Amino acid sequence: MPLVTIPADQAIARLAEFDAVIDARSESEYAEDRLPGAINWPTLNDAERALVGTEYKQVSPFTARKRGAVLAARNVAAHIEREAIDKPKDWAPLLYCWRGGQRSGSLATVLSAIGFRVHLLEGGYREYRRAVISALEQLPQRFDFRIVCGVTGSGKSRLLQRLAELGVQVLDLELLANHRGSVLGLVPGSPQPGQKQFESRVWDALRRFDPARPVIVESESKKVGDLRVPEKLIERMRASPCIRLELSLEGRVQLLIEDYDFFVRDTETFCQRLDALRVLRGHEVVNGWQEAARAGRTREVVRDLLVSHYDPVYLQSMKRNFAGFGQPLAAIEWDGSAASLDAAAQRIATL
Repeated sequence: MPLVTIPADQAIARLAEFDAVIDARSESEYAEDRLPGAINWPTLNDAERALVGTEYKQVSPFTARKRGAVLAARNVAAHIEREAIDKPKDWAPLLYCWRGGQRSGSLATVLSAIGFRVHLLEGGYREYRRAVISALEQLPQRFDFRIVCGVTGSGKSRLLQRLAELGVQVLDLELLANHRGSVLGLVPGSPQPGQKQFESRVWDALRRFDPARPVIVESESKKVGDLRVPEKLIERMRASPCIRLELSLEGRVQLLIEDYDFFVRDTETFCQRLDALRVLRGHEVVNGWQEAARAGRTREVVRDLLVSHYDPVYLQSMKRNFAGFGQPLAAIEWDGSAASLDAAAQRIATL
């Protein structure tokens, strides 16, 4: 069956039509970023790419191409034997590499010769990346956002999760960034994705939304951990109406103790993370928090963090950056219980 080359804008618009999206780049390239749902069939792995590159520079391009052909043929055969041997004749994968050239072309040629309905992404990952960057400039303007505002520990993430369960359109930037949005927000042992992959995740979420329905998103700053929120998206968020979520101070302390239970279990990691606040709060204050945490008074530390640090910083930031903060669409109180959260979510879903 003839091999079909497809432009990037058409390919990403039709992703759901393909039976598989196959990334023929090396494992490190794949880990940095890839098309949504892509699986990795490296034509050359990282070590093999380095070997061929060295021969290209130190011996000759011809010698390097011969080496690359041997390695690629071996890998393509292994992929087909492992992954494609039981695929039906009408199996229709989309393939790509960095520029849509030799690596994906080698794999696509063999699969097409077998008789599969192979599509090759024109321009490869490079053109996909350009399409994502362009889309992130345009997509945010299509949506009517509602911004959930609330001081730290008020349950914004829990609310977004419940709203999503109810079928409301939710853009959970902290979930996409694998970060909880504060100095203490990085989950130990669970790193954030890279910037490119984060942007792919944001684009993938936005492209699935219905512009006729509102999108709920939390009042994030320009960065979620180490990752930058796309500029046009943060601009659109800051100009959008707000919904205030309110929970009592003791309720917020309890919620944070539950959501950050890994810090309760690992006091030293908690204390190390508090070091990041020394510039803002001073050594004496941070030393006091660390001493209290090591003495088992974590709840006391959390309460003081909220009252003396997070609440003033948050309120100042919201007033400065979010146009709708002072006059929200609604101010919704809840008491920390599942029933109360559900009632809050139900109310927001009807706004």
